[in-house]
Amino acid sequence: MIPTENETEKKNSAWALQRLFYLLQTSEDAVSTQELTASFGWETKDIFLQQDVQELSRILMERMEARMKGTGAENALARMFVGKMKTYISCINVDYESSRIEDYWDVQLNVRGNRSLDESFKDYIQVETMDGENKYFAEGHGLQDARKGVIFETFPQVLHLQLKRFEYDIERDAMMKVNDRYEFPEVFDAAPYLSDGADKSEPYLYQLHGVLVHSGDLTAGHYYAFLKPTSDGHFYKFDDDKVTRATLKEALEENFGGDYANMANGHAGVRNPYTRTLSTKRSMSAYMLVYIRKSREKDILLPVGEDDSPSHLGKRSHGNSLTESAHTIAARQLNEERAALERRRKDREEAHLYLPVSVVTEAAFKAHQGFDLTDWATNPSTSPAPQNFRILRASTVGDFTKTVAETLQLPAEQVRLWVMVNRQNKTIRPDQPLPDLNMTMNEACSRHSSRDKPFRLWAETTTNVDGGKAQWPNVNPSPGLSPPILIFLKYFDADDQTLKGFGHIYLKKASKVAEIIPVIQQLLGWSPGQDSMSLSSTSSTGLLSPPHSTASSPGLHLYEEIKHSMIEPMKAKYTLQQAEIQDGDIVCFQRALSEKESSAIASTGGYTDVREFYDYLMNRIIVSFSPKTATDNPDDDFNLALSRKMSYDQFSAKVGERLKMDPTHLRFTTVIASTGKPKAPVRRNPTTSLSQILTPAVGAYVNSNQRTDALYYEILEMSLSELETKRNIRVWWLPEGVVKEEPIDILAPKNGVVQDLYASIKKRANLSDEAADGLRVYECTGCRISRELQSNTALAGITDYYTLYAELIPEEERNASEEDWTIFAFHFDKEPNKTHGIPFKFVIKPGEVFKDTKERLSKRTGIKGKQFDKLKFAIMQRSTYSRPTYLNDEDEICAMSLRADDSLGLDHVNRTRLYPAK
Repeated sequence: MIPTENETEKKNSAWALQRLFYLLQTSEDAVSTQELTASFGWETKDIFLQQDVQELSRILMERMEARMKGTGAENALARMFVGKMKTYISCINVDYESSRIEDYWDVQLNVRGNRSLDESFKDYIQVETMDGENKYFAEGHGLQDARKGVIFETFPQVLHLQLKRFEYDIERDAMMKVNDRYEFPEVFDAAPYLSDGADKSEPYLYQLHGVLVHSGDLTAGHYYAFLKPTSDGHFYKFDDDKVTRATLKEALEENFGGDYANMANGHAGVRNPYTRTLSTKRSMSAYMLVYIRKSREKDILLPVGEDDSPSHLGKRSHGNSLTESAHTIAARQLNEERAALERRRKDREEAHLYLPVSVVTEAAFKAHQGFDLTDWATNPSTSPAPQNFRILRASTVGDFTKTVAETLQLPAEQVRLWVMVNRQNKTIRPDQPLPDLNMTMNEACSRHSSRDKPFRLWAETTTNVDGGKAQWPNVNPSPGLSPPILIFLKYFDADDQTLKGFGHIYLKKASKVAEIIPVIQQLLGWSPGQDSMSLSSTSSTGLLSPPHSTASSPGLHLYEEIKHSMIEPMKAKYTLQQAEIQDGDIVCFQRALSEKESSAIASTGGYTDVREFYDYLMNRIIVSFSPKTATDNPDDDFNLALSRKMSYDQFSAKVGERLKMDPTHLRFTTVIASTGKPKAPVRRNPTTSLSQILTPAVGAYVNSNQRTDALYYEILEMSLSELETKRNIRVWWLPEGVVKEEPIDILAPKNGVVQDLYASIKKRANLSDEAADGLRVYECTGCRISRELQSNTALAGITDYYTLYAELIPEEERNASEEDWTIFAFHFDKEPNKTHGIPFKFVIKPGEVFKDTKERLSKRTGIKGKQFDKLKFAIMQRSTYSRPTYLNDEDEICAMSLRADDSLGLDHVNRTRLYPAK
């Protein structure tokens, strides 16, 4: 058994599988597989997608194998599910065989063209004869006729067979499901498919115990299974949460696929429930078969008793192991989990009896930095967030007021609840207090809140208590009297760059805007008549000194927060009624700054005007920065709060400040959303904003696939402006003929020449000055040389489409006589258009037979021995469609009528199977 008692977590597939089996064994209801699928990394949406069951089986086996390593259960799965097969090539005329024995977890069998399991196995082990042009090169024997095939050495105790019901249809150019009839037996003899040397002392008879059925087609379908839990029992059909007993015919014959039986002539067919199309072929057919070796059934299908269950499978709690058995502990824990599920079920059923209410408190408003009184999307666990309650709809406003007061640690008399409403300008503000404490909360919600909106309240508190009774401003006075207006205050501190709630006040509608100033002074403890010139100092209590009592005096500035994008200065001479101030409006104030103070704040990138700060808040975005090349230092990854309106220079300065680096030496790269890998470097443009970088304008049908909240950064050795005058050119250095290549990335001037590449190549290749004089670079496309580049060739004419190779001119070419000439050579695999490898330049000598030429070719390329003997050589015309003229040892290349653009071709197998190689 896999030990999982110390790793009871959702990511542990072994624990999730053990829990699933335990729940299946002990539960009377259907069991969810969500814990198991979550351990694979599948999200909820993935569960409803059609997944490949073989892939699921592989993932499960890999996870279990990894968890078993180093435990007593190591290799348990391999002993049960792994067999061995031999891949071989055996020569017919000589005694030589090349073979390799490999493990397998399942066998994939062809359905197309085979009518039964027996035919599929014969097809799997059929022998291919290698003769003619396809002869096998046997070491020590040369090219030989041979037989190639696969044979089984052993079969596992539990044999998984995957039937290839899905394959590519060349006529439809798509993957299609094969619904042909395919028969499989209840008892299967695997002995005929074993090698002659296999151990057959024990019968290889297998009993069918599992049939996994796929119903539907490639794009839409459903899996269900027929399982036989015991050796002498019945099959049962497992279809999601339904388990029913099945007959042998239902488990076998009805899942063979093929045409429906007894269908009358002219019948349109049966409708597929998943594709909703009519078909005469069955849409349900076996996809995987599970056979158990009959001689090992008793070892595999062991009975599971109560004490076989680990005690930790209930959850993570632990019982008293001295007095409780493992089964008792697990059962108790399971009962606790079921009780929790029952509570959640009951909560869902009784949800209509309860009302969710969100309450904004004075403390939350003062801690909030942003628009309105709070951020309704904030995590409830953070202090600025509103408090969420779930109360009975039948409870009264008075009862709920007491509940809120208890959380605030105040008497209920000192708390008054206000209804918050959605205004047309998309703000949410208090509108009126709840007057009747005996009104039910359900009635209050119906009267003052929309049915599809949450019930939001503001909790007003007071310390003004007279005779044990809280004194509240009368917002509903007698007729003819003007009610006071509830006004919220916010304070913008330019020094600290903060904007937070300051509190609330009441003023009459006829009051002047200027009258707000003395009230603020009183709240701050300022002396009303103190001269405004002392504003730059602070009092002994740390409070700001007071300004004159005017709305736009040198001391204070007042603004109304109308909505997110509308922050307007207030006029001192206007009355609150003329200024259209109403209950719940927000007035923001800030201290007037001297020119010196403003300059100092602006120099650090701060805001000196509350309107600018509001604009920053509206465009604020948290951007994640990570080094483009991963490091071990966690401090290299960080987040910054930036404005979408920031220019490239502004946000790079912020990053430079965080890294303590010169921002001109930083380069940023966007991030691919789907993979998290670097996407494209960001070009420095002073007019480009951060918003344009993170969310580039794309066409209506283009998905940018770019993260809008993350950038990679690099610290450069040179300034970005200097870097942008250069381009990266990759050159492949050839130190040893054409068998070895090393990439060299060079930053070269965009308007430079090939000569500018030589210094970097010399440095990276450790060449002496004398050796570097023999450097040359040639340009290739499609693994063929296009031209040799001169030292004065402009780099602007070399695109990324071409591959550049650099090498030292071979001594043979440097010492060539006037009669010698050169030819371009390249590699291909049977057909001239299937080029691969590294092309090169080669010297041709007059009068030399090709047998001697081959010796020089071996030295030039670095290919030797048996590998060189497999090469065939041909003269190729430039056209990729020309037929090669193969060379014999007696041929002389100089004696052949060649054109200037003819090439020498080396025909051999492309080991990489890439066309072209670069």
